[in-house]
Amino acid sequence: MKILVINPGGTSTKIAVFEKTKEIFSTSIIHSAEDLKIFSSVFAEFPYRLSVIKQVLLEQNLKLEDFEAFVGRGGLMRPISGGTYTISDGMIRDLENKVHGEHASNLGAVLAKHLGDAIGRPSFVVDPVSVDEFLEISRISGLSDIERPSWLHSLNQKAVCRRVAEKMGGIYTDYNFIVAHLGSGISVVAHQKGRMIDGSGGRSNGPFSPERSGGLPTYPLIELCYSGKYTHEEMVRKVSFTGGMYDYVGTKDVSEIEQKSKNGDTKARLVLDAFQYRVCCEIAMYGATLCGDVDRIILTGGIAHSALLQDEVKRRVGYLAPIEIIPGEMEMEALALGALRVLTGQEAAKNYDDAVCIAEKGA
Repeated sequence: MKILVINPGGTSTKIAVFEKTKEIFSTSIIHSAEDLKIFSSVFAEFPYRLSVIKQVLLEQNLKLEDFEAFVGRGGLMRPISGGTYTISDGMIRDLENKVHGEHASNLGAVLAKHLGDAIGRPSFVVDPVSVDEFLEISRISGLSDIERPSWLHSLNQKAVCRRVAEKMGGIYTDYNFIVAHLGSGISVVAHQKGRMIDGSGGRSNGPFSPERSGGLPTYPLIELCYSGKYTHEEMVRKVSFTGGMYDYVGTKDVSEIEQKSKNGDTKARLVLDAFQYRVCCEIAMYGATLCGDVDRIILTGGIAHSALLQDEVKRRVGYLAPIEIIPGEMEMEALALGALRVLTGQEAAKNYDDAVCIAEKGA
């Protein structure tokens, strides 16, 4: 039972082939600025990305008929609950119309659906970034004009929860977890019995990251925005790509910052300590969300490889729950496993259009 996994990024298209749970092939095709500059939008890249995928399959002597299902990375669609969704025309329209913004991942669904439809096989997305399972109380920000958003690393967040739950002898919906996804972006989330009921991340709140500012003091931020020092575009870039650790020490490489710290760079040490401190504070805050009933704290993402970070999290918040370390990301595996759960009858595929209607009525 082969599954083709497609994960389009801003400068790459990742492709993997799974035989049930085992990855048997993977590659990442890099797209240069020269390759992409001729396209007016992300959706305009569709024929180009499709041709790249077909060329890879040809080189691997793989035919579309070899696959039982096609699964794409879910893009910026309407808010929905987590799960595996059959790709619908309504989903494609929302992604093409950029209902929540334009990103290369918006192409994941249309590429998977196109390939699946060509041979009458199903196509899916799994736990897209638009997953929103927040409690009503979690959304209140302090200003009625602004709602706390659920823009989190949903795919990897839920995947590591499932893995830890299995290790514990149960399933995801049996347990309460606090998961800290630590990479170029940070998200810290409280998972209650299979739902992400509160969390921080994206470019809105939470700890600063190697390149993002995280949550900032409100009044000084307003003053900076209106100071004339930066344009709107420059401020967006500052908080999204050139903030965080980079703004302080000039690098986004955490291992390099750790080495600078070991070599006596006091500024690097302070920034590293502050980052670890903020992550721990955020984890502890979501202990309150779960009323202290936390089965595991899970660290994932690239920075979770850091022994310094692991030790500091254990020292500061180990009192809350045992800590599990699942470093790196398992996005491709998570996409394949989501499709496999549907193909093997472990769970039913969800209908996007119905889920959107339910979510909007709830709102």
